[in-house]
Amino acid sequence: MDFSFRQCITVLAFIGFGSILSAESVYNPLDVPADWKTTTVDYNVLDSKRNRDIPIRVYFPASKESSPVVIFSHGLGGSREGNPYLGNHWSARGYVAVFMQHIGSDVSVWKDIPVTQRLSALKTAANLKNTVLRFQDVRAVIDELERWNATSDHQLAGRLDLKHLGMSGHSFGAVTTQGVAGQRTARGSADFTDARIKAAVIMSPNGPKNAGDLKKIFGGVTVPWMLMTGTNDVAMVGDADVESRLSVYPALPPGSKYQLVLKDGEHEAFSDHALPLAQKKRNPNHHVAILALSTAFWDAYLRDDPNAKLWLEGDGPRTVLEKDDQWDKK
Repeated sequence: MDFSFRQCITVLAFIGFGSILSAESVYNPLDVPADWKTTTVDYNVLDSKRNRDIPIRVYFPASKESSPVVIFSHGLGGSREGNPYLGNHWSARGYVAVFMQHIGSDVSVWKDIPVTQRLSALKTAANLKNTVLRFQDVRAVIDELERWNATSDHQLAGRLDLKHLGMSGHSFGAVTTQGVAGQRTARGSADFTDARIKAAVIMSPNGPKNAGDLKKIFGGVTVPWMLMTGTNDVAMVGDADVESRLSVYPALPPGSKYQLVLKDGEHEAFSDHALPLAQKKRNPNHHVAILALSTAFWDAYLRDDPNAKLWLEGDGPRTVLEKDDQWDKK
């Protein structure tokens, strides 16, 4: 689908119809430099207040100038090394992509224990304590990025436009993102919301069950949110099901809110590691849709790109989605 989109534009321009192409048509969130080579560097953030390490992997854009920043939080049992397809593309599009690792709910939970005990270990790690630790990790990483950005001899000095900061995550990382980007508790508290986050892409969102009116929990979200899920988006750990994932979008207030539902999209559609044998073969267009929509969203709300906004609000998304994928905006 990427091929036909680009080729149609090229042919139209060649035969003289280039002048009638709208900005929405010309804008393509999948375009990256042909010779792009990803550069990554691993760092460690030490939160001295909690005596806690937070490993991060930074994907650098080509520009040495200050660039918008996107932070990504992995799912249960993951690491900063996961989801490189996102880091590669976002950095190629000019973003500094910072992939976090949350000790206690990361790969260390299952890596060195027998296979038969791994699922139980993962279930144990999916707890309130680790949820709070993750929320605090995000704040600590942003604090450290601010410090590094202002430290003249640091590799990141002057390269981070932290006034245009996005947050993203998958699964447990979606829970993390929701908590720091405007979700409230059932009691109305928003203690973990970080006002420095200006937009959020949430993959496999989580609508708390038995929490009463979800509009009390999500109705106070003031920054743009893009939700991504699938019709088969069920994980091995936790009680989130397709219904609870779909319950978040209706509870959000209108204005710069979006939802993608991938037809037959599994929970691992948003990852790039090998699928369990029990699952169907990965649909390659899922990653095309995820990259295109997330990039257009970042461009619209972190770069204030009017062409990206036109693409996102118009017919652009349908050029990368399959017929039965669902796309909503409000």
